[in-house]
Amino acid sequence: MPLLAVPLRVLTRAGTRAAAHAGQLFLLTVAIVRALLSGQVRMKHVLAQAHEAGVRSLPLVCLTAVLSGVVTSQQGGYQFTGSIPLYILGSVVASSVILELGPVMTAFVVIGRVGARITAELGTMKVSEQIDALYSLGRDPVAFLAAPRLVAGVVTVPALVALANVVGLLAGLLAAQATVGLGGESFLYGARLFWHRWDLVYSLVKGLAFGFVIPILSLHMGFRTQGGAEGVGRTTTEAVVFMIISVLTIDALFPPLFLN
Repeated sequence: MPLLAVPLRVLTRAGTRAAAHAGQLFLLTVAIVRALLSGQVRMKHVLAQAHEAGVRSLPLVCLTAVLSGVVTSQQGGYQFTGSIPLYILGSVVASSVILELGPVMTAFVVIGRVGARITAELGTMKVSEQIDALYSLGRDPVAFLAAPRLVAGVVTVPALVALANVVGLLAGLLAAQATVGLGGESFLYGARLFWHRWDLVYSLVKGLAFGFVIPILSLHMGFRTQGGAEGVGRTTTEAVVFMIISVLTIDALFPPLFLN
C-alpha cells in the first residue's frame, strides 16, 4: 500500500490541477461571451489586437509557408522519381499544405509570437497589480483586456491559414519546377486530381479552432500568474507548452472527426 501512495498522490494532484484549469477556462470563456453580448468590448481595441496578431505575423507566416511548400515538394520529388508519375507531386503538396502544414505551422507562429506575448503582458500586469487597479477604477479586465484578444485571434488565424495555404502551394509549385522539372500545368493537374472542396473548409475550420484555443489559453495563464518576474517567466513557459500540446491534440482529433 505505501508503494501505491506516491503515484496516487501524484495522480490526485494532477487531476485536481487539471480540473481547476478546466473550471477557470470555462468561467473565463463565459465572462468573455457575456462581455461581448453586453457590448462592453470596443471595436478599436479589437482592431488594435487584430493588427498585432494578424498583420505583424504576416512575414513569419509567409516564411514558414514557403519553407513548408518547398520542403514538401523537394522530399516528394525525391520519393517519386522513377516510380510514380511526377504530376502526383502536385496532389501531395496540395494535400500536405492545405490539410496539415498550413494550419499547424501558422498555429506555431501564432503561439510563439502572439500567445507568449499575451501571457507575458497579462502576467506582468497581474503581478504589478495593474489588473487590480482596473477593478478599482470600475473597469472589467475581461472586457478591456481578454475579449479583444480572443476576438482578434478567432478572426485573424483563419485568414493567416488561408494565406499560408496559397503561399505554400505557390512555393511548392516553384520548387517542383526547379528540382524535378515538373511544369506548372502538370503540378496543377495533380493538385486537382484528388482535390475535395471540403479540404479548404477543413483547413479553415482547423484555423478557427486554433484561433480560439491559443488566445484563451494564453489569457487564462496570464490572469493566474503569481510570483513576480520569475513567475511571469515560468507561467509564459507553461503557457507555450500547454498551447503546443493543445494544438497538436486538436490536430490529431480533426481527421477522425471531420475527414471520415
